[in-house]
This record gives sequence, C-alpha cells and structure tokens, in this order.
Amino acid sequence: MSEMMDQSVAMEEAVAAGFNLIRHSFISPHVLQSFSPAVCKFLLEVGSSMASNQAPTRKRKNKGSGDNTKRKKKHQDLSDVRELGQQLLSSRYHINNLPLLLNFLNPASSSPPEFILESILSLQSFFTPLLPQLSSSSAKPTEDPESVYQTWLRSKFDEFVQFLIQLSVSPTLSEEALREVVVDTLMDCVKDGNAGKFHSSTYHKFIHTMVYSNEEADTLLDFLVSKYFKYIDIRYFTYISLEKLIRTLDVNQCSDVRSENADSEKESPTRASGELLTRNIQHVISKIPPLEQLGEKTEFEMWNASGVFTKDDKTETKKVKGAEGKHGKVKKSSNDVPSSAIISKKMKLKFSKAWMAFLTLPLPIDVYKEVLATLHQAVIPYLSNPILLCDFLTRSYDIGGVISVMALSSLFILMTEHGLEYPNLYVKLYALLQPSIFIAKHRAKFFQLLDSCLKSPLLPAYLAASFAKKLSRLALTIPPSGGLVIIALIHNLLRRHPSINCLVHQENDQTAKDDTNIKPGVDHFNNEETDLLKTNAMKSSLWEIDTLRHHYCPPVSRFVLSLENDLTVRSKTTEVAVKDFSSGSYATIFRDEMRRRVKQVPLAFYKAIPTSLFSESDFVGWTFQSEEQKQ
Repeated sequence: MSEMMDQSVAMEEAVAAGFNLIRHSFISPHVLQSFSPAVCKFLLEVGSSMASNQAPTRKRKNKGSGDNTKRKKKHQDLSDVRELGQQLLSSRYHINNLPLLLNFLNPASSSPPEFILESILSLQSFFTPLLPQLSSSSAKPTEDPESVYQTWLRSKFDEFVQFLIQLSVSPTLSEEALREVVVDTLMDCVKDGNAGKFHSSTYHKFIHTMVYSNEEADTLLDFLVSKYFKYIDIRYFTYISLEKLIRTLDVNQCSDVRSENADSEKESPTRASGELLTRNIQHVISKIPPLEQLGEKTEFEMWNASGVFTKDDKTETKKVKGAEGKHGKVKKSSNDVPSSAIISKKMKLKFSKAWMAFLTLPLPIDVYKEVLATLHQAVIPYLSNPILLCDFLTRSYDIGGVISVMALSSLFILMTEHGLEYPNLYVKLYALLQPSIFIAKHRAKFFQLLDSCLKSPLLPAYLAASFAKKLSRLALTIPPSGGLVIIALIHNLLRRHPSINCLVHQENDQTAKDDTNIKPGVDHFNNEETDLLKTNAMKSSLWEIDTLRHHYCPPVSRFVLSLENDLTVRSKTTEVAVKDFSSGSYATIFRDEMRRRVKQVPLAFYKAIPTSLFSESDFVGWTFQSEEQKQ
C-alpha cells in the first residue's frame, strides 16, 4: 500500500513540475494550444525528470553517495536555468541573464534538451511583449541610453532567432518534440518580429536554412505543411523566399553550393549538394497547397494579417469594387484585408515567379519526370500567364522518348486552351511513334492525346494517311494490347477523314504499272521518312491491318473486323474510345477473355477412332508401313 501511495505522489509531483515549467514562463494561451500531443508528452517527461530530482530524501538513502552527488548537481544546474529565467522576467535589473540563457541555445554548447526547452520558454516570454517596441536591425542607436538599450535588445533578439534557426536543422537535436517547439517559437518570432508585423527576412533565413539542410529538410517541411501552410501569407512569403533563393543560386556550380551568409558554413554542419538542393526546393514548392483549395471562403486565414497584402492595394481594391461590386462578389475581412480577387492575383504572380525560376534549374532526370507528370494539373491552372511555359515545354518535347511523351499533356493544354501555336507538333508526334512507346509507363495518356491531336477534320489528307500507315506498320511488331490501340486509332482516323478510306484496299495505279523501276506489289510507303509530305502514304494501303485478321490473339482478330464497315457513313458508325484500350496488357486481355462467355466451343469429332497420326489420303502417292509389315 505504501508503494502505491509513493507512486501516486511521484506522479502528482511530475505533473505539477511539468505545469510549473510552463507556468513560470508566462506562455500565452494560443502558444500552449498550438503544441502537439508529442510536445505535451515531452513537457511531461521534463517535469517527471524534475520531480524525480525533488523526490523525498528517504528514497535516496538506499543509493550511493556518488549517485546522490550527480542527481544533486543535475538538479542544481536545471534550477539555475529556471532561476535565470525567472529573474530575467521579473526585473530589468537582471538583464545580464539574457546572454546566459542565449548561450544554452547555441548548438555548439551541446546543452541538454531540458535546458534548451527552459531557455526557449523564458526567452520567448521575455521578447514577446517587447517586439512591437524594438527598432529594426538596421537602425543606428543615438546617444540616448534608452536607444542604446533598445538596439542591444534587438541584437540579442536577432541572436535568439539565429540560434532557433540553427537548432531547427541541427542533427544533434534528437528530440522531435523539442524540434517542434523550436519551430513553433521561431514562427511566433516571424509573426511579430518586425514591430508587430510579419518578419519576412527571418522567414527567408529559415526557408533558406531548411532547403540547404542535408538531413532535416523533410522533417521541417512536414511541420510547415501540417501547421502553417494553411495560412495564405506564409505561402505568399514562401514563394518569395524560394524565388530569391533560386535567383541567387549559381547553377554552374551545383556540386559546391554555398549560402548567402558569410558565416553559414559554421552555422550548418551539413550542407546539401547541388542535386539534393534542387530536390529540396522541388519538395517545398510542390507541397504548398494551391489557392483554390480553400474553396468558397471569402476571408483567407492569415498568420499575421497586418501589412502583408494591404500595401499599395487601395487603388486596386477600388478598381475591383467598381467592376464587381454590383454583383456582391468582392468582400473584405474584418482585419482590413483586401478582397479575395486581389489576394488571388498577387498569389498567382508569386506562384508564377517561383515556378518559372525553379524550371530554369538543371533538374535531375527523376525530378524532371516528376515535374512534367504533374505540370498540367498542379501548375498550369494556377499560373498568371501559362504561355510562359512554352519554352520549357517545347524544349522538353524536342528531347524525345519518355520526356516528350510526358511533356505532351501540358503542351496540348497550352495549344487548345491558351492559343499557343506550335507548327512542329505533328512532326515531333510522328517521330514518337516507336515500338517502345507501347510499353512506356505513361502510354495511356499519350494515346489519348494522340487521338485528340488527330481529331480535327481540317488536317490534310497526307498527314492523316501518314499517321494511319505508320500505326499499321507498328502493328506487325508490338504486343497484342498495342494492336488493339492501333485498330482503335485507325478506326477513328478513317471515320474522321473520308479522303483516306482508299487506303483500306488500294491496287497499284497506272503510273506505278508503267514505271519499270517499281515492281508490282511493292509498298510505296517510306517508313524511315520524317517529312510527312514525303512518306508516300497516300500511294500505299493498310495491308498490315489485313494481317491482323489471322492474329494469334482472338481479341485482336475479332476487333479488326470493325474496319470492314463503311466508315464513311458517319450516321451508322461511332468513334471508338481509345482510353478503353490504351492501358491494356497481357493481363487485362487474359482477364477479359476469362470473363467472356462463349456459346459454341470447337470440338474434335471422329466417326472412328484414328489409328495413326496421318491417313494415306493426306499424302497421295505415299505409303506408310508399320514395323510389323516391314518384317
């Protein structure tokens, strides 16, 4: 019973110590509410450690004197840190405690986690009420003692922020809960660090250090995504910081990237290489949620609404009100935030600048493919002027292979929705028709875009014939799933362009018969020609498709019969949905055949049981004798 009472008393002391640790620092309620369960658990562990040091002396009598000395020393050190914080908060007389507490946050000092936590809470409580009164970092002090004191406080606050930035990426900080406390405290300094306004320079240093971090970039990015990227102003300044970082980056020295600050090498022990730096930038810029995800909200949620979008926006607000005020579409929030239309316009501008700067970097091949795969969905709809991507996409489309296939989606959107003129589209598209395209990862999207590009009835006959002939030639060397796609594409081409229906069955013309250099039965189509006008496709025929009638795969031989219909009669025929066949494989064909119900099954029927493999009537003039007859 006594042991249970002792455990209960120890637990109560642990909880009390944890709450005393928070209460003595005068943390504001919104900061306490922002702590995650992991942080609260860490605070409770620190309190438990403090309570164990303050346990009754009767429990320490059974332990050696050396252990008692260590516990007493540890308790005394932690008590000193707490006392320094309490004295600093109580009176200006103890202002010299400020450098002592800052020393615990220096990563080079290797302070214990509980010392770091105690110092952070004390210093945050000290600086928070003083931030609106502090002068800027560039302000020069006057001869007034109070001005000198304020300048000194500002330098110590900058030092505090710098230590927080270093701690956020320090690999020696093993406690993830403590790292989250560091990030939360840093973001609170960003919120009010500029005389009560958003301190963009501090946030830029934080983003810069996070991107250049070699180990902790993903952890910090997860913190920002989960807690802070929901605020519109944080996303706004994140785009600005990324653009500044990319513009100052020397792409010719990617293997030896350095920070803007002279002391950055001392501040960060692990530096990211050029390739890893590009990956970190791509992770950050791709994790920022777009503005439209807020839905129909008229008031955007901001981390600090004062002075972010209000500067030089009054005239724009009046213009928007004059244009849309009659319909009631423009609203202002209670915090004097401009209309959602102006915020959206400015966000798109910063979004566009950040992405256009990022696309100028030498991207690794995997990052290049990932960007092209999501560009048409995650970037183009939110750009202020999507035509800015035309150079990047045309260069990517000219590379060939899988890169061209992935760039086609975004290029097609620019051509169909934003008026981009690209005369070489069909030449490059024709060059992509290779056997390897039928086993590519993104073949489904490519075939759908290919069908869309050939949909216009205004295409010249030689171009449609060249594509039909090129596809039919590929049908001889590709898997059965590719044959189904080719039949669907040719079916749609013959239906859309009646002028090429002569390719279904075309004999050699009279000019070919009179030419002694061309033998009858020779295909005039030049498969190696890249100029669509010189392929001679209109003089050829789709004889390759006729060979598919005897294809070993039943679905291919059945599907090719659809080309026997008169496709020029558009009222009696319909186009085939290419997406139903574009992602096919051996597995999908086999599953479809297994689900197919067959009414008649071919059976072998003999009137008499056969005695030999071949009968004498099968080979006239031949006789087959058994071994017994020979003997």
